[in-house]
Amino acid sequence: MEFKFFYFKKMNKKLLVIAIFILFLGVATLFFFNSLKECQTTREYENQEKEKSLTWITEKGKTDLIGLFFPQEGDAIESPLIVSGEARGFWFFEADFPVILTNWDGLIIAESIASAQSDWMTENYVSFEAELVFENPVFPGAEEEHFSRRGFLILQKDNPSGLPEHDDALEISIRFK
Repeated sequence: MEFKFFYFKKMNKKLLVIAIFILFLGVATLFFFNSLKECQTTREYENQEKEKSLTWITEKGKTDLIGLFFPQEGDAIESPLIVSGEARGFWFFEADFPVILTNWDGLIIAESIASAQSDWMTENYVSFEAELVFENPVFPGAEEEHFSRRGFLILQKDNPSGLPEHDDALEISIRFK
């Protein structure tokens, strides 16, 4: 009889270990799925914030074609300037489009090409970058709000057809440091 009782005790211990393991596995699974849900919610929030930062109105009055991460409207810039953002694939031609920097008077002080960072043959957003190297056009001794500190960054839709109905651009005002 003692042998059966000992065997029963061993079985209880095994069942207890299995029950604890199953409970631990259940808690770990719940924690994992909760973490995934939080991660997805965070990603959705980040994507919404990203979409907000990409709402720019082009010359044709469209808001969903191109947006800048840097520089933003009114930012103070200096050379070399790295321009970054996202544009719809059809803003590019052969994976690039022109970028122009002007002074307050509209004089072009730098030109460059923005290059797609991934496949541009899509209607989705494609990341781009451009580098502009320029001499600071600010007059010596110009105070902070002086007109010579202002300029414009122009991102032109590439238009290989040359037809004016396919032209478009995004123009933002900037300040020179």
